[in-house]
Amino acid sequence: MRDFSLPALVETLSAGGLADSVYEVAERDPKLEQLARRDPLDEQRWCAVTAAEFRDEVLALAKGLLAGGIQFGHRVAVMSRTRYEWTLFSYALWSIGAQVVPVYPTSSADQVRWILSDAQVVAVVVEHEDHAMTVGAVCDQLPLLRAIWQLDANCVQWLADAGRGIPDDVVHQYRRAVQPGSVATIAYTSGTTGPHPKGCLITHAGAAAECDTLNAGWREVLAEPGEQPAVLAFLPLSHIYGLIVQVLCMRGGIRLGHQPDLSPAALLPALASFRPTYVFAVPYIFEKIFQSARRSAEAAGREAFFDRAVDVAVRYAEEVERRDRGEGSGPGPLLKASHTVFDRLVYGRLRAVLGGRVRYATSGGSSLDRELGLFFAGAGVTIHDGYGLTETTAAVTSQPPGRPRFGTVGRPLPGCSVHVARDGEIWVRGDVVFSGYLGDPAATGSVLRDGWFATGDVGRLDDDGFLVITGRKKDILITNGGKSVNPRVLEERLLRHPLISQCLVVGDNRPFIAALITLDPEASQHWCRLRAQQHARTGEAPVNEELRGEIQRAVTMANAAVSQAEAIRAFRIIPNEFSTANGLMTPSLKLRRAAIVQAYTADIEALYGS
Repeated sequence: MRDFSLPALVETLSAGGLADSVYEVAERDPKLEQLARRDPLDEQRWCAVTAAEFRDEVLALAKGLLAGGIQFGHRVAVMSRTRYEWTLFSYALWSIGAQVVPVYPTSSADQVRWILSDAQVVAVVVEHEDHAMTVGAVCDQLPLLRAIWQLDANCVQWLADAGRGIPDDVVHQYRRAVQPGSVATIAYTSGTTGPHPKGCLITHAGAAAECDTLNAGWREVLAEPGEQPAVLAFLPLSHIYGLIVQVLCMRGGIRLGHQPDLSPAALLPALASFRPTYVFAVPYIFEKIFQSARRSAEAAGREAFFDRAVDVAVRYAEEVERRDRGEGSGPGPLLKASHTVFDRLVYGRLRAVLGGRVRYATSGGSSLDRELGLFFAGAGVTIHDGYGLTETTAAVTSQPPGRPRFGTVGRPLPGCSVHVARDGEIWVRGDVVFSGYLGDPAATGSVLRDGWFATGDVGRLDDDGFLVITGRKKDILITNGGKSVNPRVLEERLLRHPLISQCLVVGDNRPFIAALITLDPEASQHWCRLRAQQHARTGEAPVNEELRGEIQRAVTMANAAVSQAEAIRAFRIIPNEFSTANGLMTPSLKLRRAAIVQAYTADIEALYGS
């Protein structure tokens, strides 16, 4: 199959913009708990913010922005981690017809200079003094920049005080001037292609189409019947995925909380206290949760028991999947009995990590491993894997509610179409597709073709319209022997090993395929600690070579999936993980392949030199 589409579920936004929902919900249901903020005196307690209270805060800040010189059509950058004020500024800016320019909070001064200059930003909201200093370092190259507002310096209150003399009606006049086709945000790509990231023009109508479709088609899985859905936003709001989750919640009356720190030590307690009904995450988060659970079992001497629980969960989910496709009768009596036992002893504890109320979740940013998806489904948390890009306003495909097909990224969202070109490239069409790149008609013309957006990804559609992503066109490696190699197959298999955190397969124009591998710090320390205890008792050699041997076995297992010419023949363990902080991962936690190759040129040369 080369084409698949589904009819639209919702009407295209016919008037107004994204900010309207804040005022409409407050008018319709003023006491609705629209957001929740942490109690400053008790991190584990969340305080309700009603729809009316949030509307009043947005209106006050919007007046302050007008008093500060922000006008209709102006572009204002927000450089901050995910927090309440990010959402507040978004809706205040949209209330006066201004455009939001997200900037990732760990951006370098050069990256900040490029985005603020390219977008012709007139003001920037930063989180703290370090961000202010980063912007300040390039201020002399930004002649249009007139203001820097700092969240941790109480800029929200300062602006609200400055705008007290402006009548509410002035804001509403600006708001009513916003049209569906107006630009709501200029979201910059990750910068993995070309010398600089490109600014994607995302309209109010495009963002509304995305969120209204998800609210209409997936509402039944967001919470139990009669329960208000609740989502803890912890993905970066500076990335289109996180930004759209925010808009989804505000348009759908979903209780929204914010968590700025993605580290497991901070995120897991936040999930436990907030108790979301639904989780939006990336595969990395689900991998970390699974690995943490397995390490805990191993430390307690229950590794074999946990592995049996994993096997039962996967087989149970496979049988349910086959039944839903009309290919079987579902799990048998013995499997059901085993599943019931493990649900009480293992799966229930895993769900408790997510707060205890989550039964469904969404994974995006990159494809979720099929085995991992099956495990979570068998453990009682069905993950809807999806696919999208900045240019498609986040998701353009997703698993249908109640009918997941693990190992795929689902079917097109209602109102969208997917086409697989003859070379395997995925093209998409729909209201969610962006209107172009800021100030770059050549780049826009190279990807928008008669209403279709050429994604640069390659994949295939199955007979039921489910999309499978097989890689990026630009990531295909060609050895100097002429062999084409898709690195994704090897990388995904390597990542299944609990010790391996990340891997990058290399070999373009080289005699053979090799890999750079990073280890999960907690997993490797735990592994070494257990082996050291064993060696201390037996007097054997230290674990260094044993650890390398364990990774070699993982490489050998991964190689079993490919031909000899495609197999990894050498690898190097990199001491530090790739991260957003060192510029080697995108905000959506995908590897910046070119940046890693450049940063580890000496290591790669050593692999081939040896």
